[in-house]
Formats: sequence, C-alpha cells, structure tokens
Amino acid sequence: MKVVVLVGDGMGDDPVDTLGGKTPLQAANIPMIRKIAAAGETRLVQTVPDGMPPGSDVANMALLGYDAAKNYTGRAPIEAAGAEIPMLPTDVAFRCNLVTVVDGVMDDYSAGHITTEEGRVLVGSLQEKLGHEGLTFHPGVQYRHLLIWNGGPATCECIPPHEISDKPVEGNLPAGDRQDEIRELMELSKAVFADHPVNQKRIAEGKKPATQIWLWGQGYAMQLETYESLYGLGGGVISAVDLLKGIAKLAGLEAPDVVGATGFLDTNYQGKVDAALEILEREDFVFVHIEAPDECGHMGDAQKKTQAIEEFDLRVVAPVFQWLEDAGEPYTLLLCTDHRTPVALKGHTAEPVPMAVMTGPTGETEAQAAFDEYVNEGNAQGMACEWIQEILNASSE
Repeated sequence: MKVVVLVGDGMGDDPVDTLGGKTPLQAANIPMIRKIAAAGETRLVQTVPDGMPPGSDVANMALLGYDAAKNYTGRAPIEAAGAEIPMLPTDVAFRCNLVTVVDGVMDDYSAGHITTEEGRVLVGSLQEKLGHEGLTFHPGVQYRHLLIWNGGPATCECIPPHEISDKPVEGNLPAGDRQDEIRELMELSKAVFADHPVNQKRIAEGKKPATQIWLWGQGYAMQLETYESLYGLGGGVISAVDLLKGIAKLAGLEAPDVVGATGFLDTNYQGKVDAALEILEREDFVFVHIEAPDECGHMGDAQKKTQAIEEFDLRVVAPVFQWLEDAGEPYTLLLCTDHRTPVALKGHTAEPVPMAVMTGPTGETEAQAAFDEYVNEGNAQGMACEWIQEILNASSE
C-alpha cells in the first residue's frame, strides 16, 4: 500500500471581502482537490495541541503523526537537523530571519523574499563580524537561517517575525531570561547590514533590504521515533524548507534537495513531483509539502494565496493522483493543510483545518465535494495526529 500525503501549507483562512466573502479555499478553482474530497472522507481536524503556538513546526509534526506535546523542543533545532548541522547537548539553536524593519515597524518578515544567494552572503558577513567559537551563523534558504549558540538562552520568549507584520517591534522583542543578550545580537546585525553591497544592490533595484536579523524558535536538539520503528515504512519528505527536512530526518525519512524549490509561487513544482514519484517507485511513503499558500497569507494577499492553492491543485495534486491511478496498485492519499494563515491577520491561528483521506484506485468519477473550513459546520472532529496514526497503522498491517 502506497501512502501519499500532500500538504498545502497555511491554506486555511477566514472569509475575505475581496473574494466575495469566500475563503481562498472556497474561491479557488481546485477540481482535483474537490474530487479527492468526494472520493474519500473529509474531516475538520485540530493540528495544534492545546496551549501550543500554531506554528508550521507543531502542525506539520501532527500531519506526520507526531504529537508535538510529547516531542517538541523548538522550531530551530528541527531546522538544524534538516540542514545537517550537528548540535551538542548544550547547544541552543535559534531561527535567524533576515527581516526589514522600517521606522520601528516589522515591514517584512522575509526581507522582500530575499534570494538564497543574497541571504548566504549576508549570513557569511554575520559570521565574520559577530560569530565566534560557541556562536555560529549558518545559511539556509531565502530569509530562513540559523544560529547555533552553545549555552545560549533557551527559555526566553521570542515572537516569530511573521506574527508581527506591520506592527511595532517595540513590545514584541525577546523577553525573559537573558533577553538583553539576544536583543544585543539583533541590534549588532543592523551595523553589519547597513551598507552591505547586497542591500545596496537591492535598494538600487527597488527591493527591500535586510535591515537586521530576528532571533526566535530556539531550543535544544530534538529526537523522534522513526517511521521504520513505528510503522515499518520507508520513504521521504519533499519540501523547500529546512523545517520539513528536519522533521523528515528525525523520522528516518529521506529529504532530497530539489533544484529550484524556493518555498514560494516560483517554486519548481515539477521537480518536487518528480522527486516524490522517484521515492514512490521504490518506497511506500511520501509527504509533499508546498509552502507558497502560507507565504501569501503572511503577505496579506488574498489573490496570490488563491493562486497558490490553485497551483498546488493543478501542478502537484493532479499529477500525483494520476500517477497513483495509472499505477493500478492500492494506495491511500491524504490531502492536508497544517494551519490557517488568514490574510487579514498575516499570521497563524490554531483553528481546525480540513483533511481528506481516500483510498484507490477509484476509477473515473467526476463527483466533487467541499474541502474548506466549513466541513462539519466548522466543528473539529478530533486531532490530526491521531487520525494520521490510525491511517499509517492500517497501511502497515
């Protein structure tokens, strides 16, 4: 039995006036997603355990069948695992965003979706100017980078920058244990970036510069029980971001790099599908993660978010579904989103989200069903991680 999980990150939302009072999931032209919803069972599920923040880390752990309340130590250590950065027991990993702060306001949590190449140069300058033994900056993808801090502060409250878009940073700075040390690093980064050639070039091109770093998501190294030991399954996770690659590696799953995978609308959809199908040719499980809907939600752009959902349907869901049908072998297909990212808020919420599960092959059918935030009249029907665990256990019998 092949098991395939397709995830559109942050697809959930609230009704949007510019979409005629519909949510992006309702407004989008997504015939394949609605076909899968009709062919299987769709529930509204809770992805975020009570009392935990609605981050993509916690929520995607749920979609892989892990209860974050039992395993989670922080977002950054997961990303460090994805980037294959070794951590000592005394190391604390921090997520290190490149951000644009203008007149004391979080203007852009992604520094205008700065490119990976530009980001790597800037992080190299950070390491040269501020790094030392026990404090090392590591480049990642686009605006997403890491700091590994031996003996660093693990318990300080650090707010993700994407949760304070268009808000003053004062009052949202790190607060608590050793807050001054974290704030000092963020402040020192301003001088490193102020006249940096990368930023000068971006400004000349009319793009937003990276004005500083923003530290958050810290924690000690995390451990997970592997898919092999839990379900007897091998396979992989296809994603542009180190967060998902990190969960994959902690779960003993492959996490191949896909050329041109950016985590935005310009990502290499075909390359991601090809990588997923290559894994399915020899293994039983694959999890395909598309970041773009979440990014567009953080931008507050309902039209782009709707477009991102349509691209997910057309360029990922449709070809993977067709491959499974053509193979003619038994399969289980799960269609998910990890959390809501309402465009009006430009941040995450912990409200329940839709999840559809179907088994195939199905043969030809044109039936359509709703896949949106109003399944079961908007009431949650249990925890996503528990339903996923049931499905994975059944597939391994």
